[in-house]
Amino acid sequence: MVQFHTKNNDNGFAAAQKKSVKRWSISALAAALLMVGDYSLAAQQQSPHWVGSWAAASQANGASAGSKETVVKVSNQTIRQIVHTSIGGYKFRVRLSNALGKTPLVIGEARVALSTGKNAINPDTDRQLTFGGLSSTRIPPGAVMYSDPVDMRFSSQADLAISLYLPEKTDTKTVHTLGKQTNYISTSGNHTKARTLQVKSTSTSWYFLAGVDILTHKDTSAIVAFGDSITDGLNAAVDTNNRWTDYLARRLLKRSDINTKGVLNLGISGNRILHEQVGPSALSRFDRDVIAQPGVTHLILLEGINDIGYSDLPGSKEQVSAKQIIAGYKQLIARAKTHGLKVIGATLLPYEGGSYYTRQGEAKRQEVNKWIRESGAYDAVIDFDKTMRDPKRPTRLNPLFDSGDHIHPNETGFLAMANAVNLDWLK
Repeated sequence: MVQFHTKNNDNGFAAAQKKSVKRWSISALAAALLMVGDYSLAAQQQSPHWVGSWAAASQANGASAGSKETVVKVSNQTIRQIVHTSIGGYKFRVRLSNALGKTPLVIGEARVALSTGKNAINPDTDRQLTFGGLSSTRIPPGAVMYSDPVDMRFSSQADLAISLYLPEKTDTKTVHTLGKQTNYISTSGNHTKARTLQVKSTSTSWYFLAGVDILTHKDTSAIVAFGDSITDGLNAAVDTNNRWTDYLARRLLKRSDINTKGVLNLGISGNRILHEQVGPSALSRFDRDVIAQPGVTHLILLEGINDIGYSDLPGSKEQVSAKQIIAGYKQLIARAKTHGLKVIGATLLPYEGGSYYTRQGEAKRQEVNKWIRESGAYDAVIDFDKTMRDPKRPTRLNPLFDSGDHIHPNETGFLAMANAVNLDWLK
């Protein structure tokens, strides 16, 4: 069995040893309190540690497979966006992004509360977000901004409503297109405090949101799922949180012996490893979307089918071989391991019958999957190909798992993918 170990910094305890027996008793008391609950306030005070609970990959404004933008520009309006956390806590922060913007992003006011459904919030949980103590902020092009820590208790699998007031004419340059979540754009004005937002339009994309981080004890960590539309959740129903990563997060919450609780979905529909397609290539976005995630210790890498499929389309000028895809994997693995991450490889799913299927592409997929299984480059391997293929015709998706386009799983397929992950690898 493959075993993983999270980082553990004992410098604080070493320093305590040199102080006094009294300090030792305090540490022992704190350790006892830590055992009371996964997210106890005492534990957070004893060893504060930021861990990602939700995240989304930034891409340039524009349509991707399965979604079209409903908002291009806003001016003197409020956007209320819903995010579904994987783990809860007592103290958290919100990350805003202008990663792909060409001009400064002006946030007039930002607030967060627990959602009570659709465009409404629980006013008792409403909190203002500040940035360095200021209620408004200006985010430079290419930058990410962390809010100050917010005190508010919420459970795992909670829906947070994040309301951003944009006082100036704003191009939504930084977006995650395939949000699969209904978000709300207001009529004119600052409505961040509104119990029920006055809605002018809706969108299923996320704008300017990069993540939500929880302050929790030092042993808790997160896993990043890095990939394309299969990870992004294409063909999952809107507002259901039924991507394969959502099912995985729910499985992890049931395992008290596993400290890897945060599940961060950094998929982009249409994404490729080696070339721009929809969103920055995997190689170019890796540091921002994986390495920079707080508290991450594990990575699941499932990407490459678009590199094969798009390169095989008639007239494509971006021919890609299996060896080039494997070289790309090696780069991502090396970068992850440089930062101490455990890397779990995932084989590419069958796609015969899909819009860009060719026999030449299938040969590449088989070669890539053979390398994933046998190279030993990964710390562990999830054989999604074996899990998802039709037993009678293994180059096709199992009909029980096929959403109908022969490339992307349905929600039953997403559940099967989540169940294929050996949770013991995440200990």
